[in-house]
Amino acid sequence: MNRDLHVLRGLRRLAPRTLRGRLSLVALTTAALLMTILTVVFNAVMDRHLQHQADDELRNRAAAVATTVDTSGPRVRVLETANDRLLDTNVWIYAGNRLLEKPPSTADGSPLTLAADRLAAQREHACTTVQSHGQRPARLCSHPLPGRHAVASVVTALDLAPYRSSADTLLLGSLVLDAVMLGCTYALTRLSVGRALRPVRTMTDQATQWSAIGSDERFGTEDHPAELARLGASLDQLLDRIRTVLRHEQQLTGELSHELRTPLTRIIMELDWWRARPRTDAETRAAHDAIAEAAQSMRTICDTLLNEARENALNPSTTPGATDVVPVLDRLLKNLHTPGAVKTTVEAEAPVLDAGIAPALLERIVSPLLANAARYARSRVTVTARRVSGAVRIEVVDDGPGVPEGFVGELFQPGRRADSGDGHDGAGLGLPLARRLARAVGGEVSYDPGHAPGARFTVSLPAG
Repeated sequence: MNRDLHVLRGLRRLAPRTLRGRLSLVALTTAALLMTILTVVFNAVMDRHLQHQADDELRNRAAAVATTVDTSGPRVRVLETANDRLLDTNVWIYAGNRLLEKPPSTADGSPLTLAADRLAAQREHACTTVQSHGQRPARLCSHPLPGRHAVASVVTALDLAPYRSSADTLLLGSLVLDAVMLGCTYALTRLSVGRALRPVRTMTDQATQWSAIGSDERFGTEDHPAELARLGASLDQLLDRIRTVLRHEQQLTGELSHELRTPLTRIIMELDWWRARPRTDAETRAAHDAIAEAAQSMRTICDTLLNEARENALNPSTTPGATDVVPVLDRLLKNLHTPGAVKTTVEAEAPVLDAGIAPALLERIVSPLLANAARYARSRVTVTARRVSGAVRIEVVDDGPGVPEGFVGELFQPGRRADSGDGHDGAGLGLPLARRLARAVGGEVSYDPGHAPGARFTVSLPAG
């Protein structure tokens, strides 16, 4: 058993590792099998053809000898002719079973004579091949000569050595031709397969390069054979998925960085404040509470964004839970850092307005809008909430300068800012994140360019 396993492993190691080598080996094996069959059939047909030629030669010679045998009388007589010596070469003449003449060079008990005796005894057309030890092969055929009173038989023999030599020459020639054809088949197959696989190798290298940088380049299906077109379409789909994954990864990384900046800054500020000079126990507890609250906020942000990304990937239409938006808005405005001159208010048409969204996700959607409003407002930030036709609409309005008209089209594009030198540390990710999270639960975030003065953002969420 172990020996068989070693043999199998050895054969596997000897097998070609490339598709080009394997296809070439398959073509070589198939061609070798086909040529072997053709060679065997060709040589068998040639052997039979040469044997028929020898038999025809023997029948012609027997017919010539038969003209010298007289069977018209009561006894068989052999007539003398001018070419008698030529006709007697390898010829046996029988009267019944009695031998009348035989070749001068052949003994009575020789294999050829014994074979001639057996053929003459059959008294019908028959042939046989004699291969005696130390002698050349010979072919013998009998030709009966019926008469009125006596029956004679003529047996002729022919040396098969020239025919065997011709057959051997044909066999050798066919084997040489087979070897040349197999060599050409292997070389041409490797060349053809190599040329056929060259576009595949090129496409593989290009796909590797494009996937590494998230390129927009694609193969397409035009001007390609059907097989390469299908391969190109598959690679294009794979490149699209890779590019989408890379884009989502970059987006998620940017969003986490953007969302975690505020609580992380608060933790650092609380630690710097606490280290600046000795603090009382009450101040220390207050700093600890602030740090714990910021850390919990960071944890909530991470959980919210990661869960949203996971749920959106598995089922984009999932709507998680239900939340009363009024307490969430009150809490967000209470914790909103605003200049002293800016006032914030919440206006709700009903004490309870349920939206079909988790509280943490609602905070992540509304927080960037509130942060932008507090950043640019001159004196007032107003948040209103009301129910409209199966949805909850939240409006965030400020009395600041508003969004520049030329920047409205880029407002929700990640990484874009209307004025990167305005002194604020925003990364241009808050509004795109708010819109993406709202759309993930079937909602929307929009900007009203017709509102003046200031800016008005509207959040539409499914009702709970």
